[in-house]
Amino acid sequence: MTRGSTLSAHRLPHCPGPSGRAAIPALPEQPRPCSPPVRTAAATATTRATAVRTAAPVHAVSVATGLALFNALPADEARAVLLACLHSPRWARRVADHRPYPTVDALLAAADEAAYDLGPGDLAEALAAEALPPLPPGTYEAAHTALRAAHAAYEARFGHVFVIYLGDTPAGETLDRLLEGIRSRLTNDPEEERVLAAEELRRLAGGRLLSRLTGTPDGTTSHDGAGRGA
Repeated sequence: MTRGSTLSAHRLPHCPGPSGRAAIPALPEQPRPCSPPVRTAAATATTRATAVRTAAPVHAVSVATGLALFNALPADEARAVLLACLHSPRWARRVADHRPYPTVDALLAAADEAAYDLGPGDLAEALAAEALPPLPPGTYEAAHTALRAAHAAYEARFGHVFVIYLGDTPAGETLDRLLEGIRSRLTNDPEEERVLAAEELRRLAGGRLLSRLTGTPDGTTSHDGAGRGA
């Protein structure tokens, strides 16, 4: 199968950002012709663009298919996908520039390595794009109040949003995990907390990247790749 036909047959999955927004702007859907059109360079470019700008979640695909689509994207579109996972241009550029990756494990290892190399300025930029994970629907108001109070104390001490990887946490345990994490980490000194926050960002980036390859919700934390929300 050629590169063009691979991209025309599938769309690169993505997960919506906060408030249902897509992490990457959407292009309008084009009507499907009754018979296959003659493929031109312009048509191929349009197909590649829509692969990462689809407005709604798509059906899950295999990891191998998602990796093939990611490897085939133009550099700027690959970086856009990566920035939706971790808002660090340096990290996104480094991971995108080392394509193609032979396996998903190789991609995730490269993403990890690039995350370990981020400096204080890179981490500050990435943290500024993060938001607290949303609580499950139906969570009572007192829980929201307790979380807001705990996070306000955390942000006043460290100057950035609290980040934590929740990919392996059942929805019903989200609030307890958040409150426990914030309260335990409030006792850290700033340098110790910076190291912990960097580790959580690394895990978040890996989880989000894998979810975008397969078209499944990441279940980690709110993030829109643009700015922080509370």
